[in-house]
Amino acid sequence: MTGGGIFGRGPGEGVIKWILPEAHTDYIFSVAVEEFGTLAALFIITLFSIILFRGFSSALRLTDQTEQLAVAGLSVLIGLQAAINIAVNLHISPPEGMTLPFLSYGGSSMLAMSITAGLLLAFTRRRPGAFE
Repeated sequence: MTGGGIFGRGPGEGVIKWILPEAHTDYIFSVAVEEFGTLAALFIITLFSIILFRGFSSALRLTDQTEQLAVAGLSVLIGLQAAINIAVNLHISPPEGMTLPFLSYGGSSMLAMSITAGLLLAFTRRRPGAFE
């Protein structure tokens, strides 16, 4: 049995990482849940939900329609990539090769998500006339 339970097996004690292909990139969610438990899964899902919620709430307050669409699109990009990766890890969808934003190993994925988050922050920064 490879389940992590509520609190997990402990850091480095998981065995699923030796079975899964590319456990450090595509299946990092499974490894994290096994080693740190269901509480870690809920924490990761909550963080991505907060990013999505904050992006949409900021988009609704912006006055420029182009900025609204950009902020909503960037938020959806982060949220959808996280949702697809988590769905693959839960065997709800077939393997897609998508990394978990900000958590998976890989320079190009981290760079792309950092640029996405930077654009999101740039569009939602406080400036005169930008928000209602």
